[in-house]
Amino acid sequence: MTQHSTLITGATTGMGRALALDLAPRGGTLLLHGRDAGRLEAVAAEARAAGPGTTVRTFLADLSDLDQVRATAARIRATEPHLDGLIHNAVAGGGAQPLVRELSAQGHELRFAVNHLAPYALTRALLPLLTASAPARVVNVASIGQEAVDFDDVMLERGYEGLRAYCRSKLAMIMATFELAAELKGTGVTVNALHPAHLMDTPGLRAYGLAPVTTTEEGVRPTVRLLLDPDLATVTGRYFDRFTDARAHEQSYDAGARERLMKLTHELTERVWWDA
Repeated sequence: MTQHSTLITGATTGMGRALALDLAPRGGTLLLHGRDAGRLEAVAAEARAAGPGTTVRTFLADLSDLDQVRATAARIRATEPHLDGLIHNAVAGGGAQPLVRELSAQGHELRFAVNHLAPYALTRALLPLLTASAPARVVNVASIGQEAVDFDDVMLERGYEGLRAYCRSKLAMIMATFELAAELKGTGVTVNALHPAHLMDTPGLRAYGLAPVTTTEEGVRPTVRLLLDPDLATVTGRYFDRFTDARAHEQSYDAGARERLMKLTHELTERVWWDA
């Protein structure tokens, strides 16, 4: 049996770092992504110390830039013989200046780009590797904070506010989870989303000015469960509130809304994954 190989995005701080240190002692291969070289090497060193028998490799990229998403996926496909776990944990929160609308390298609203476009594009670009490694699992770290996507103003050019943008991007992530899971049915690749814990103590939460309620470690257990629990081997296309199979925002069950979102998403990300 091939040893487990997992990629964690946003692995340098918050829950990503906690996930890396939880998975490191379990063996196999751990692929850690971050956008700060110093922090990335630091967490890799911690992971190697926590799991001396585990292979740890790092991937440096800013996921707000779809060109870097594409390059990272190509690098992973070139270097990794196996990938059966992918945790999309990298996130753009509400922001330290929530009334300032920020843009990605391609000119998309930043939260939509980082929290929805990047994980979707990266998953699609890695599908050849994931399906070849099946059974494989994709875990999308979403949020209980969800707000309907406004298709007349997807990029929030009117009435911008960072937390609103975050909540819309996380619902988009959940909608894409349901769509991709349905598409991949029968391939051995499952796709699920979850709200890991309530108001975890992360740099993004503090930057926005919210007070933490739980630790990042509390979010690790339900996330790792979706990745490794044998009882969930065939569960796909679900949204979990921590350990509970839950109902997401109503818009995520609107087939028409999902279709509109995916049409736009494909238009914006195809160059990342089309020839993967």
